[in-house]
Amino acid sequence: MTDERTANAVDKRIGQRVRTRRLEISMSQERLAELLGVTFQQVQKYEKGVNRIAASRLFDISAALDMPVARFFEGLTGGRAAAGVAEPREAYASDVLTTPEGAQLVALFASIDSPRVRRRVVELVRALAEEAADAGKRG
Repeated sequence: MTDERTANAVDKRIGQRVRTRRLEISMSQERLAELLGVTFQQVQKYEKGVNRIAASRLFDISAALDMPVARFFEGLTGGRAAAGVAEPREAYASDVLTTPEGAQLVALFASIDSPRVRRRVVELVRALAEEAADAGKRG
């Protein structure tokens, strides 16, 4: 039997969404912690899914991040018995912002004014992703 207070896959996804939104609005963990009246270490634990976020705390987080509570749950499926959290493949695209490299890549891409250059960047990334997938299949 599992401890009901232990964080699970849903807690991790919600934590990732907290981090993504915080980064979207350029808010530091320290600032969010200050708004919530907790330590920045607690915010880190929420974002990593180590600690569960209580409903009242999630309500406070949604207000601090100016984001509806429901958005934390969008696209999540599966019940208590589910081993993981099922989401459409496209939902993972938003997770790119949870990594420093992903956030940097998005910021740099957004700074490119030329539609032609943007298309070329997408073609390059697609080719690299296909190469990585092929390499993974080979060994």
